[in-house]
Amino acid sequence: MPPIDNGSVPAPATHSTVKRALGGLISLGLGLATPVSAQQPMDPAVRFAQRVAAYETLDQATPPPANAILLAGDSQFDRWTTFREDLSGYTVINRGIDSFRTGDLLQYIDRLVIRYKPRVVVLHVGGNDIHQGKTPEQLLADTRMLVTRIRAGLPGATIAWSSITPGPGRWDEAPQRMRANALIKAWISTEKGLSFIDLWDAMLTTDGTPREDLWVADRIHPNHEGYLIRVRLTTPVLGPPDRKWARARTGATMAWQ
Repeated sequence: MPPIDNGSVPAPATHSTVKRALGGLISLGLGLATPVSAQQPMDPAVRFAQRVAAYETLDQATPPPANAILLAGDSQFDRWTTFREDLSGYTVINRGIDSFRTGDLLQYIDRLVIRYKPRVVVLHVGGNDIHQGKTPEQLLADTRMLVTRIRAGLPGATIAWSSITPGPGRWDEAPQRMRANALIKAWISTEKGLSFIDLWDAMLTTDGTPREDLWVADRIHPNHEGYLIRVRLTTPVLGPPDRKWARARTGATMAWQ
């Protein structure tokens, strides 16, 4: 039992004292009850840094091979969960990061592209630039800078830039997206060792509107049928498969080796 304090006896609590105490408790309770949804979202720069670091940790555990196909860019690659099966004849490294813009990829170009020493770099980035207010002319300038940096670090690599896609969820941005694609396509046509993959036209109906069957629920990101269009248009840029179709040691199954 704790000792009894024989000192002075406190005065009875007044109504105002109780009211202040209850008010403090209520305030404290409201603070503790703040819903998670009211918290500030993570700064994209912090999230990007964490994703890059996570890729590097993965590489330390399982070092990727050189001379592979490298996919670099935004969520169109980050969410492509079936890329190994869809490009099964090729050795592919996917380093897409959700919400990436061209400037973000430039910032991490050494860590996400150059260090892998790929033979082919396939880029998909630019849609978020337009969505966040960059003009087609600004995107062209950033893309030229991006390609220049890749060429400086990988002088022998083939580079392909896949166009911004016509997701129905961002169809209000179609004029800017079409102009950006046109500007970059025209520039690429003057460059050697650089290819343009036109996803835009391949994802439209005959009347020039987006095919609704190619997207997930957000109507921005492609579903598997949409990715298969990418595969069909990208494969010619990749060259012949670098993996052999061979019979497994059991003799019963064929697989890429």
